[in-house]
Amino acid sequence: MKTPAWRELAFLALRLTLLPFVLREIFQRKKVTIIVYHAPSPRVFDAHLNILKRIYTIVPLSGYIEARQKGAFSKLPPKALIITLDDGHRSNYQLKAVIERHNIPVTIFLCSGLVGTRRRFWFQHEATSPIVQQLKTLPDAERVAILHEAGFEETKEFDESQALSGVELEDLKPRVDFQSHTVFHPILPRCLSEKAEAEIAKSRIDLQTRLGTEVYAFAYPNGEYTERELLLVEKAGYRCALSLDRGFNTKTTPLYKLRRICIPDQAKPSELIVKASGLWDIIKPLLASKTKAWQAPRVKRYA
Repeated sequence: MKTPAWRELAFLALRLTLLPFVLREIFQRKKVTIIVYHAPSPRVFDAHLNILKRIYTIVPLSGYIEARQKGAFSKLPPKALIITLDDGHRSNYQLKAVIERHNIPVTIFLCSGLVGTRRRFWFQHEATSPIVQQLKTLPDAERVAILHEAGFEETKEFDESQALSGVELEDLKPRVDFQSHTVFHPILPRCLSEKAEAEIAKSRIDLQTRLGTEVYAFAYPNGEYTERELLLVEKAGYRCALSLDRGFNTKTTPLYKLRRICIPDQAKPSELIVKASGLWDIIKPLLASKTKAWQAPRVKRYA
């Protein structure tokens, strides 16, 4: 999928196999699918909701959690789907009219140290944008040091904000379920225990104070966690946590390891349908293994 045109064509071909329909009607019918966006445009989000409302039943995250805790999972509608967005980007405010028009529940996971400020997301710092993926793999102290050398500080205020403002949060609050995504979005398994605990616990306290509502859910930055994070999230008082682990959710999925499917913010309709069905998560590892085999160095044999 080297070009957007080839990408669109490939997903259209997968959609036309009817496999997404089969997966939806057989494997997803009695499960709960959670999808995640980051900063979709109103136009794309509106188009996606038109599709998703037709082939799934959109339910709130809180409804799924309550059903799990009350032993009422079987009462959830068939093909239930939950819509989430990570980070709390400023552009999410532009989705308000779309959310109102479709009258659907949406959960946005916020970084408490960024919303209501003019601070910035570290992974959007221009000077280090070429090495963002590399930075995510480094010990947290090393990541912070490299960002510091590049002129970035977590608490530095800039001319314009990248996250939702306080006024925007209040305006969205009647329609949006705001939950926690740490304070400054570090990759938690790369942090020392003290910092990981502070990022998890302080975010919940800060958001509950700001919003005046219960913060019951946590989303792991970059979807990454270890057993330590599972314990820290539960200790902080959250009722569930969301990862980027592949698959759907049932009545037995661990509440602190809920699975989500990532939908690209600019996905075309066929890509949305294929990925939401889980088909891409089945195919992608197979393609990766074949690509790896093709790229493997050939052993030169001598007579």
